[in-house]
Amino acid sequence: NAGNTCTHSEGSIVGSLEFCLGALNTKMVMVLGHTACGAIKGATKTFLQSKTVRPAKAARALDALLQGLSVVASKSAEELGPNATEEQIASHAVKLNIFHTIDFLL
Repeated sequence: NAGNTCTHSEGSIVGSLEFCLGALNTKMVMVLGHTACGAIKGATKTFLQSKTVRPAKAARALDALLQGLSVVASKSAEELGPNATEEQIASHAVKLNIFHTIDFLL
């Protein structure tokens, strides 16, 4: 799924995990990310633009997805400091998003 997102508890991903853990007795769930994630790059760009321009209301599902992922871009930018490039922020955000997803699922 785009950006490794699990945005709400009633979503199909969370429901599928509940089924695997409960009905199938799955012992391990792995949350992975990958380099050069387009969704995280888009979320980083959306986050950085929102610092200078008031963000528009999400017109499409993709816009809402990117805005939802901007929390990890924000945290990444905060951790890396004001001199970080967009590419550095996005790269770090990929890693942070894994932990953000794990926290959501727990």
